[in-house]
Amino acid sequence: MHPGSQPPADLPDSVDLRVGDVTSADDLDAVVADLHPDTVVHLAAETGTAQSLSESTRHGMVNVVGTTQLLDALTRAGHVPSHVVLTSSRAVYGEGVWRNADGSTFQPGLRTHAQLEAGTWDHGDGAAHVPNTVAGTHPNPINVYGATKLAQEQILAAWTGSHDTRLSVLRLQNVYGPRQSLSNPYTGIVSLFSRLAREGESIPLYEDGDITRDFVYIDDVVSALVAAIRHMPADHMRTVDIGSGVRTTIGDLAREIARYHSAPEPHVTGQYRDGDVRHASCTVEDTVRQLGWQPRVSLRDGVAALQEWIATQLD
Repeated sequence: MHPGSQPPADLPDSVDLRVGDVTSADDLDAVVADLHPDTVVHLAAETGTAQSLSESTRHGMVNVVGTTQLLDALTRAGHVPSHVVLTSSRAVYGEGVWRNADGSTFQPGLRTHAQLEAGTWDHGDGAAHVPNTVAGTHPNPINVYGATKLAQEQILAAWTGSHDTRLSVLRLQNVYGPRQSLSNPYTGIVSLFSRLAREGESIPLYEDGDITRDFVYIDDVVSALVAAIRHMPADHMRTVDIGSGVRTTIGDLAREIARYHSAPEPHVTGQYRDGDVRHASCTVEDTVRQLGWQPRVSLRDGVAALQEWIATQLD
């Protein structure tokens, strides 16, 4: 929800904005019956991994019930769109696939509270995380948020399959960029780090600072959505990974942001969040091939662009 429930100030005049609740049958009925959309882009979701463990009902209502309400509204209107596009999440992979020193692979479950409390961050000595891919990593979410996003995928796959229509699923890595929340610590580590460095503070790093993520700039995500809409899947369903294809530690991210603001060196705290994965990244070669899309914004350029936007908001 935007501050004060107001639309974005830079919303183009060409956009027909309808304000409603994705869990409300009446709100969805009004929109679907009026528009009969040929393409539905489903972005609505509650996000936050650790947050979802304490607010499970809210995540379930918005992500799962909100999706089924949309489908019921389409059914009541007697309308089947040609294409449904869902923004899913890298959270469906959970801890992903890890490779032992001898080359064997395994897919661990969640890191327990006791394990994190003991500071045992990784899954076994010498084991390394393998970048996630749709083809090579079986979904295994370890928090409520990830479970609800996988449920979205499965619900939409069942509905579109039975209605002979098309579905595109885009599993997004860690998205950042202008217009993201500057106040929600669960959904914006880049913006949180940016505010701290801007204020001249040392950025705190959870665990040992070597947690890794794939940070993908918002413009690259938008261009992927456009590519997915323009190139409808040939078969019923297409699932792709959307990221930069570059693995970055949160320590390196923090140092890049601190460098921009000439802030103090980041410091490791040893703190942790239940429900967080140790590593999350992906490869994008299959996505490039299927969508004709390419991530173009480097982390340094993306971080700089975000700092410039934050300055306009806080100054």
